[in-house]
Amino acid sequence: MSEILAENLSGKAVMGADGAELGMLYNITMDIKSGELHDLVITPNDDISVADLGFELDDEDRLRMPVNRVQAVKDYIVVKR
Repeated sequence: MSEILAENLSGKAVMGADGAELGMLYNITMDIKSGELHDLVITPNDDISVADLGFELDDEDRLRMPVNRVQAVKDYIVVKR
């Protein structure tokens, strides 16, 4: 897999594999010691019901989606829902 700088991902649109636009990438969480990536933190679009997605929310009602759900990173970050 080719390398992608995190600064190039900030603000990128996140889309489900079914084509539904979920929101915009806000941040990525990681383990400081190991460097292992944990979650995509996504600011959800206003027109989706975050409760129906089944993912944890942070204190700002942003989605926390495990990075192992990422399928592709191109114009969008495509994730398995």
